[in-house]
Amino acid sequence: MKRYLEPTAFFDYNQPELKAWIAARLEGVADNPVAQTKALYLATRDEVSYTPYVFRPEPETFSASYALKTGESYCIPKAVLLGAAARSIGIPSRLGLADVRNHLSSPKLIEWLRSDIFRMHGFIELYLNDRWVKATPAFDKQLCALMKVEPLEFDGEHDSIFQEYTEAGEAHMEYVNDHGMFDDVPHEFILSGIKSAYPHLFSESGEAPALLSTGSLEADLE
Repeated sequence: MKRYLEPTAFFDYNQPELKAWIAARLEGVADNPVAQTKALYLATRDEVSYTPYVFRPEPETFSASYALKTGESYCIPKAVLLGAAARSIGIPSRLGLADVRNHLSSPKLIEWLRSDIFRMHGFIELYLNDRWVKATPAFDKQLCALMKVEPLEFDGEHDSIFQEYTEAGEAHMEYVNDHGMFDDVPHEFILSGIKSAYPHLFSESGEAPALLSTGSLEADLE
């Protein structure tokens, strides 16, 4: 279990700004793991806005501190941010990766990806009450309102994976492939999977992504 508690270059909870953010979000919260993780989950979900357009291949962009510093990110760094915050208070965490189909992607995003499959979707598992519980802090409250889905909640006891249906009962997301659980961010594995799924996003050398949209998913949906 030790490896799920250690700081890494990605789960970098020893960074001063991240330590201060964690402490501030836990101020006044009851001193028990479930209450603390619920508070950290909501902060991660809503204080870092979700957008896939900011993806970059550099390793540092996958870190918890980078997601916090930029204030906008996508599923993997947001999951790592929650996992790093949990590790900082003694709660083991590990990163999960899967491919999902998003039925409500914006037309612009589907055009950008050339697919409705999101390769390497990230979530986090937290070890609470002697078992692993899934948490997915990807979609912030404002984005969920635009997508007409309820924000995904986390109670610290039950798996919180994705919004399966919209408010109108339409299909929203489904998992199509499981890549497993990891004690740290498998950067090269993730990058390889994304390159194979969306080769058009990268230059011919494969080292740097092509120019990405300067917009946002929220703007797409408005």
